[in-house]
Amino acid sequence: MNYRKDKNGVEISQLGYGCMRFSRKGSQIDFEKAEKEILAAIEQGVNYFDTAYIYPGSEECLGKILKKNNLREKVYIATKLPQYLMRTPEAIDKTFNEELSRLQTTYIDYYLMHMFTDFSEWEKLKALGIEDWIRNQKEKGIIKNIGFSYHGETEMFLKILDAYDWDFCQIQYNYLDENTQAGKKGLLAAAEKGIPVVIMEPLRGGKLVNLPEKAKKILAESEKKYTPAELGLRWLWNQKEVTCVLSGMNSIEMVNENIRIASDATPDSFNEKDFEIVDEVKKIIKEKEKVGCTGCRYCMPCPKGVDIPGNFYYYNLMYMEKKTGARIEFAQNMGLRKEPGFVSQCINCGKCEQHCPQHLKIRDFLKQADKELRPLPYKVVINIARKFLLRDKKNK
Repeated sequence: MNYRKDKNGVEISQLGYGCMRFSRKGSQIDFEKAEKEILAAIEQGVNYFDTAYIYPGSEECLGKILKKNNLREKVYIATKLPQYLMRTPEAIDKTFNEELSRLQTTYIDYYLMHMFTDFSEWEKLKALGIEDWIRNQKEKGIIKNIGFSYHGETEMFLKILDAYDWDFCQIQYNYLDENTQAGKKGLLAAAEKGIPVVIMEPLRGGKLVNLPEKAKKILAESEKKYTPAELGLRWLWNQKEVTCVLSGMNSIEMVNENIRIASDATPDSFNEKDFEIVDEVKKIIKEKEKVGCTGCRYCMPCPKGVDIPGNFYYYNLMYMEKKTGARIEFAQNMGLRKEPGFVSQCINCGKCEQHCPQHLKIRDFLKQADKELRPLPYKVVINIARKFLLRDKKNK
């Protein structure tokens, strides 16, 4: 495992474990599976684990695993204050103490103000006394490093970056988002101030893994034969300004593969041909993609049960692969759920758009997605299948 230093010279693994996408059994996290994956990661050198208050069951699962295996002192925990929910100073204390309890720890190594999109959110926290609160927690050693995660425009990112003496920050960044959100400009600005940068959505919610066949062929025929995931991760680690790249690993195979790459990737290792391949792949993706959804699920839960990321995933899949295959997969995985999450359940309330980090016109895209995913013949077949198959499940 290769390591990069934080603001205080502490070495953290350049591959971080994103705990948002633990595998589930129904509505519950599959604890035994998550435990095996986390232990495998720690054994091979991963020491940075990222979770958040609003990730269902994530803090509790991570805390339980670390406590059970006596590993708390061997890793660094990053979690987040849901600043968008805070209305009083008491709420900040209550939420933070709940996080400590969930994680079964007495301190947090890296604490973030979660999902800033505008400078006004920082001003609101300041009015609640957040600066004094942070100072007190750091003086007591309960918080070691303070930072923020960001989804918004570049200029607003720069304004927040300059507003406080941050220890680190977290941005969405990948070769498709090089010039959106905080972007390359934000990355370089943070590095110039000596602020470490943690990367989220390095593979854009899996889109840079499930590439169009034309792009996969380019990689397969290239000299280095990088896998799609490897290309995306190496592109990030090629940049010395990147401190840690989070990956939502949920299989042993994924853990081992990402660690293999992280143990070899170094800054400035890309050559001219590597950059040319990235440019070719980007052009192909841009031609195919219909919706820029990363699958982060900040738009969820929908009050009427619409599976927004699910619909967008299969909609994009139709154009990245084959339409028939994507529609069949949609019918199998979405259509036959007890609660299917169809777009037809939408009441056009717009709550999803208020929370979308990508600022997508979700309602418009949903209508387009549903029209193409469920043309009349497919709609009829799905309804018939639901009638019989779900009836059989109920009888069992």
